Amino acid sequence: MNYFPTHWRLIATAFPIFVAAPAFAQETPAADHLDAEHADDHHGEEAEPAIIVQGTRNRRRVQDEPIRVEVIVGEEIEEKAIMRPGNIAMLVAETGGVRVQTTSPALGAANIRIQGLEGRYTQLLADGLPLYGGQASSLGLLQIPPTDLGQVEIIKGAASALYGPSALGGVINLISKRPGDAFEAELLANATTRDGQDLTGYISTPLSDNLGVSLTAGAHRQTGQDIDGDGWYDISSYDRLTARPRLQWDDGGGSSLYLTLGAMTEERVGGTLPGQTVPDGTSFPQTQDTERFDAGLVGETPISDNMTLHLRASAMRQDHLHRFGTVAEDDRHQSLFAEASVSGDSGATTWVGGIAFQSDAFRSETFPAFDYSYDVPGFFAQVEHEASADLTLAGSGRVDFHDEFGTQFSPRLSALYRPGNWTIRGSLGGGFFAPNPFVDEIEAAGLSRIEPLGDLEAETATTASLDVGYASGPFEASVTLFGADIKNATRLQEIAPDRVSLINIDGTTKVRGSELLVRYKQNGFTVTGSYVYVDASEPDAAGFGRREVPLTPRHTAGLVGMWEEHGKGRIGVEAYYTGAQSLEGNPFRTRSRPYVHLGILGEIVLGRISLFANAENLLNVRQTDYDPLLLPQRDTSGQWTVDAWAPLDGFTLNGGIRLRFGGEH
Repeated sequence: MNYFPTHWRLIATAFPIFVAAPAFAQETPAADHLDAEHADDHHGEEAEPAIIVQGTRNRRRVQDEPIRVEVIVGEEIEEKAIMRPGNIAMLVAETGGVRVQTTSPALGAANIRIQGLEGRYTQLLADGLPLYGGQASSLGLLQIPPTDLGQVEIIKGAASALYGPSALGGVINLISKRPGDAFEAELLANATTRDGQDLTGYISTPLSDNLGVSLTAGAHRQTGQDIDGDGWYDISSYDRLTARPRLQWDDGGGSSLYLTLGAMTEERVGGTLPGQTVPDGTSFPQTQDTERFDAGLVGETPISDNMTLHLRASAMRQDHLHRFGTVAEDDRHQSLFAEASVSGDSGATTWVGGIAFQSDAFRSETFPAFDYSYDVPGFFAQVEHEASADLTLAGSGRVDFHDEFGTQFSPRLSALYRPGNWTIRGSLGGGFFAPNPFVDEIEAAGLSRIEPLGDLEAETATTASLDVGYASGPFEASVTLFGADIKNATRLQEIAPDRVSLINIDGTTKVRGSELLVRYKQNGFTVTGSYVYVDASEPDAAGFGRREVPLTPRHTAGLVGMWEEHGKGRIGVEAYYTGAQSLEGNPFRTRSRPYVHLGILGEIVLGRISLFANAENLLNVRQTDYDPLLLPQRDTSGQWTVDAWAPLDGFTLNGGIRLRFGGEH
């Protein structure tokens, strides 16, 4: 539920990093619910503290950078944490142009689609580091708690010029909280009417004037639910434990160091219930056991009066044990990343340049024919220039030397123009993606029915956007036009009744769309309206025509009302509309039904204690009220379910308590 639509009030422009700065090295805004876009009227005084995007290499205020970044900050993150403490899906799902798409109804897996592009093109970062790998698995999104997040940054469109091949469609950068000057802790306990429980904790403390440490940990549990009584879990069961310690050091003179470690273990069970069967009379349990370990480092130090050296590095290892019916798949994903760069400025011009290396590898004990290891060294450069008080221009380029797909050049150009109360931004970028077998259907069904990868070409895209915004007093409005052309997109092709292969599509996948956002805020009341239009099409299987990209609603809209008073509480209501979607491989219908999602949230703050309750999907919309979830026979790719185009869990109520200790009361 998006009661604080910061993606609207915080539409900002930031050119994301080549060099990530440690979270503690940035200016933290004193107010969480700022109008970042217009927080600074550059013709007058600054009305509220500006938001500093943690990912910008030159640490400008978001409104001073020419590429649009949408920022979600403290108050809204706290709100989402009491609604969905176990993962960040809801935190990003209600940002305009961002859609969390369920990819496996059996396990509840999901990925993030930005402006109609496939979820595999979205790069998920933590403090500017790929701690979840080059591509986070579709369950990765559901295994990251929002407990210790201080800010979330969303960059839409091709960002390969900034982050390499993993960011063809955009970037979501999760920024952790910085330790304050005093001890601070938080404990949150939550329970749902679907028999889910969450317990999360966060603690931070300074060890000296320039050294601080923090720890976040969580225990999450969900009991499997067969809501429609068909013998198949509509909500998979899971037990998950997470822990992430961090160390942050800053000498106060420009040198800083950030270290992070992460560990997660989860057992997830879906598919048929014990003793139940699929239509062919056999049982088909679907399970996944996961263990993930990661480590990251970010450091910087001045090397002259106007130049700074930056270093970044990370490593990740994720082990899976899958079960798809009678087939067990044991595999491992590994990722290594390192980067060194130098940034500086000269008058109205800032620049950065450096070298990078990323390695992504997959090893399968069960199907070794799918093993791969991609090693990608590269170098990059970027220049930003303030041509006048109202006009900023930026250009960047990156060359990657991919050991499988050759040399790839990724450019990006952008401009920001701010006359009076108006803000105009334009951006044009290109990039590439290295294909791997883990398209949505394979994530959901496993590797047993796909042929080993053949001679594939890199997927490439060109994206563009134009954003026009206006703000005056309590009123704000913005219109964004966006588009993307994708060449060599990959798709599964049936080659036998039980075999598929991954191929490049002949032709261009085209995405065109627009976003409209309107907001009015006065005396603690906020009303926000949003509308997103997406027209996404791709060549059809025969190659003679075009079809709509499946699971991409052409029309979505939202209306949110919120009242809040700091230190006392909040209450909000929301209504979201999702239009019809083209469906593929669904024998019951070729287009989904449109539906409306209603919700309400309330929280009462009593000093350091807050009590909360949140009701989702008040109309109890469930896909299985219209059609069965199970297919009459197993799909060629191996799936036993149709795609999820509407909620499967129906009405859910959750509530709990949050306790705060130390810090500023």
